[in-house]
Amino acid sequence: MHPAFSVIFLTTLIGVGQGLFLALVTGQVYSLANLLQPQDSVRFYALGSLLALIFLIAGLVASVFHLGRPERAWRAATRWRTSWLSREVIVLPLFMGLVFLYGFIHFMGWTDPLFIIRGRLPVDATLILGVLGALAAFALYGCTAMIYASIPFIEEWHSPYTPINFVLLGLASGFTLAAAFSAWLGVDLVAFYGAWAVIFTLAAALSRLLSMRRNARLVHKSTLQTAIGIRHNQIVQKSQGFMGGNFNTREFFHGAPPWKVRLVKIFFVLAVFVVPPLLLGLAWLIHSPQLPVAAFVVQYLGLLGERWYFFVEARHPQNLYYQSMA
Repeated sequence: MHPAFSVIFLTTLIGVGQGLFLALVTGQVYSLANLLQPQDSVRFYALGSLLALIFLIAGLVASVFHLGRPERAWRAATRWRTSWLSREVIVLPLFMGLVFLYGFIHFMGWTDPLFIIRGRLPVDATLILGVLGALAAFALYGCTAMIYASIPFIEEWHSPYTPINFVLLGLASGFTLAAAFSAWLGVDLVAFYGAWAVIFTLAAALSRLLSMRRNARLVHKSTLQTAIGIRHNQIVQKSQGFMGGNFNTREFFHGAPPWKVRLVKIFFVLAVFVVPPLLLGLAWLIHSPQLPVAAFVVQYLGLLGERWYFFVEARHPQNLYYQSMA
């Protein structure tokens, strides 16, 4: 498949924003349970929510460049009964609204408990919004991933690994950003978020490597023989039947040489799964405020490569007809 950079930026940016919001809510729950020191509502939670919103808005802006007629984008929400894309279009602004309200109420300081559970856990409006936002974040991960996982004829995507990878990669990048954000503010949560970031990164590495091994061993249902209805064992396409490329050869094949695909694969494996945990571990040892920021920057660049490879490794069956080009 052709990797559209607008979609690459959309999926990675909103994934980071979702992961950062989940990290903020996780930190709040831990502090309410007296497992972490409470943080300042304005300086940490409101500013962190604003940062998450910036990533979400940037992803939304990137998606506009993928639309042929942006003024008709609202129509994408009308097919929510059958389309995962329509569901994503609905859930994304809902999630953004919850993130905004969560940060706004923290900013206003409206954090007095509404009630207390078992005399230990005070529940305020931000916690309720945080839980609702967390549910919306996971729903959004699911909608985004199922846009690809629900396509049965692209067998590389049609797998449980696709939604698992979307969730774990989003959590890994979001918690890495939370560690970087904590380091930038000088908040004593770098070790907490860094530890969770390493856990999610290693889990994502296992899931992604398993998905790549599965895809490398796939025996596709469609072959050149089934495509043209001839059962001969030796069939070779000599010509496309026309002089140049067309929509099919541009949109359903990446056109990258094999060496470039291998190089990007090596790059994203190192940048997403190897370097960030090492930088976070080193930051914990030497108490460096810069290394968590570097870990996030490296990991996000690696995520761009991972998402590019995600599209490139998908083989559309129509390319059986265009092998001399694709």
